Amino acid sequence: MRLYISQPSLSHQIRKLEQTLETPLFVRSSRRVQLTAAGRTLAHEAPRALAALERATRLTRLAGSGIATTIRLGYTPVANFGTLTALLNALQEDHPGVTVDAREVFSAEIPERLRAGELDIGLALSPRPLDGIGGEILRQEPVSALLSTRHRLATGPAIPVRALRDATLLLFPRKLAPAYYDGIVAACHEAGFSPEIRAFEDPPVNAMLARLSGGREIGLAPTAFAEHAAKASTSVVRRAVVEPPIMAELSVLWPADDPSPAVAGVLATARRCAQRNGWLSGPSP
Repeated sequence: MRLYISQPSLSHQIRKLEQTLETPLFVRSSRRVQLTAAGRTLAHEAPRALAALERATRLTRLAGSGIATTIRLGYTPVANFGTLTALLNALQEDHPGVTVDAREVFSAEIPERLRAGELDIGLALSPRPLDGIGGEILRQEPVSALLSTRHRLATGPAIPVRALRDATLLLFPRKLAPAYYDGIVAACHEAGFSPEIRAFEDPPVNAMLARLSGGREIGLAPTAFAEHAAKASTSVVRRAVVEPPIMAELSVLWPADDPSPAVAGVLATARRCAQRNGWLSGPSP
């Protein structure tokens, strides 16, 4: 190994280190130089100490720039399907010294938790505007239908909203995302009927698949969720909802009065992640 330092200078630095540590690090003879027990200990511990010092330096610089070492992220369960993992990976790439404390939270609760200072960033499904909360759409995708392969509407490539008139619709509970739920109801009203709705409270994929096995009910969910659910069962298929298509919007939220570089850094990464993955490019049903 080359140290790119002259022998006298190296010897001088070793002597200074021994003086600082108050113990010899080498046993020197005319023929060779050997590490003492103290020298072997230092050789073993020094790489870890240097790595810890490098990490501490990096985190200190991040903290000094305002990028917090921990970001509290609240996310709606729907974000688990195609969004959250991509965003966490992007944050790790952009800010390797930042730890993300991700917590699953109903969309309806995220704005208040942001205002209360319990969260730094939120991912909410079709959130309602709220004073003091900044927000922008991170991902847009159509709502899809999930139904049994035995259902009469499973034979076509798409399902018009009006064709849902006689079906029982399975939706996420309204408390999970009120605006999303109300948007589906409004689309049904525009098609000329009031939908019969049942909500499922259990873990979303398993609960919906179990209910769809009866054959009459139709589940409505954002396409990423619906694709995941359809792949998990051979007896359930996904179909596009059309005439009109119903859009689901996943938004990133933050306290509007928080000017911190931490929030700005996460938002910048979220925007790049959305652009890279085409989340706002109008995905097909």
